[in-house]
This record gives sequence, structure tokens and C-alpha cells, in this order.
Amino acid sequence: MKCWKIISFTAGEPRTASDAANLVPLETLLHTLPLSSAYLLYMLASMESVRGVNVPMYTTLRRTTVVFTMIVEYLLTRQKYSSSVVGSVSLIVFGAFVAGARDFSFDAYGYFIVFIANIMTAIYLAAIDSVGKSSSLNSFGLMWCNGLVCGPILFLWTYSRGDLELTMNFPHLYSPGFLAVMLLSSIMAIFLNYSIFLNTSLNSAVTQTMCGNLKDFFTVGFGWLVFGGLPFDLLNIIGQCLGFVGSGLYAYCKLKGSSH
Repeated sequence: MKCWKIISFTAGEPRTASDAANLVPLETLLHTLPLSSAYLLYMLASMESVRGVNVPMYTTLRRTTVVFTMIVEYLLTRQKYSSSVVGSVSLIVFGAFVAGARDFSFDAYGYFIVFIANIMTAIYLAAIDSVGKSSSLNSFGLMWCNGLVCGPILFLWTYSRGDLELTMNFPHLYSPGFLAVMLLSSIMAIFLNYSIFLNTSLNSAVTQTMCGNLKDFFTVGFGWLVFGGLPFDLLNIIGQCLGFVGSGLYAYCKLKGSSH
């Protein structure tokens, strides 16, 4: 797409044809290594954390990511937020714990891994914001460099663990239905990653985290309406509503320009 002049990799770059072998300078690629490292650790920690606790508690603990994101942004860029923003974040975290109040089955290892995933998510989003500004790469450029660095590492990882062999031996690997679903899944992953990179670059890491919390509200509601079979839990509904109100308050503060 870059060579066909459909997209560009840097802000303000003219969409002219480029040599496919030199889409991004090596120096720029090396500059994005912190982002790629944060992405790998974030992905591994997130996948491991899902297996450590039950789903309600996982959702509850993951919503505290916004707090870690604010801390990381302050440590990296000395970013400060108004009392209104801090209040909206506190409301979301409180709502998360209200929603998961009936599922406090303590698992030290599971909790530890989830909080590690929260920290890595915060570092990953902060790295998108920081590297994007310092490298002049736009969302497509950041995604390209991230793929170039992470692709070979993940390939070797899957090969060494035997996952690649299992994939090649999958009986439905060349089934049209499976290929269609895999293609759609990949397309959605591209749009998801692009949205995360774009939102974080244009707004902030905290805003992206808040969007994730807001997404949970619609995910739960959609699942309730479409799939059904979910038990009615008043605390869960109250917690979800508190999170939605907190996200709305944060959006209001951003629109009013009182985030700093």
C-alpha cells in the first residue's frame, strides 16, 4: 500500500512511490525497538493473565490499567491530570470492583500476572505515544516497524514451542471456511491495532485506556442481548453503570480541555 501511494509512514510525507527494500530507514527501525519490546511483553503477559483468574475478576482487575497508565505517563513525561480526570478514573476503578464484588476468589499468582499485564499495557501505550512523537512515524509507520521487529521473534518462538508444527498439521488448515474466518480475523486485528495506534497518537495513552473501559460496557450489553443466558446480578449492573458514567465524565473533561 505504501509503494502504491495509498498510505504513508510519516506525518506530512508525500505519498510517492518508494523502494520496497527501504520503506523505513534502519535508524528509525532501531528507534522503535522499545515499542516492539513493550508490545511483546504486553502480549505475553495478557495471554498468561487470562488463565490465572476467572473472567469477572480478570475484567475487574484489568480496568485498573488506567491507573497504571497515568503513573507511567507521569514518570515518562511528567503528565499531570486535573482533579476532575482523577475523579472520573477513581469512579471507573470503584465501579470495576463493585462489578466483581462477588468473585473475589484470591489467587496470588493470577493477581500478580494480571497486574504485570496492566503495567505492560500502560508501558506499551505510553511507548506508542512517545515513539510516535519522537520518530515522526504515523500509525501505519509504527505498525510496520512493530511488525518487522516482532514478526521474526514470534516466528522463532512458535517454532521452538512446537506451535508452528501443530498449525501445519491442523486438519482444516486449507478448508475454505477456516481460511475465510482467519482472513476476517486478521482484517479485524489490523483495524483494531490501527485504531489503538491512531487513538493513542492523536490523544493520549490514558484516553486509549478509557476507551477500552467504555468498550467493556457495550460488550457486556451486546452479549447480554444477543447471547442471553447470563444470570442477573445487580452489583454487576451497578458497577458497569459506574464505569460508563466515569468514562463519560472523562470524555467531558477532555472536551472541556481540563485534562492537564
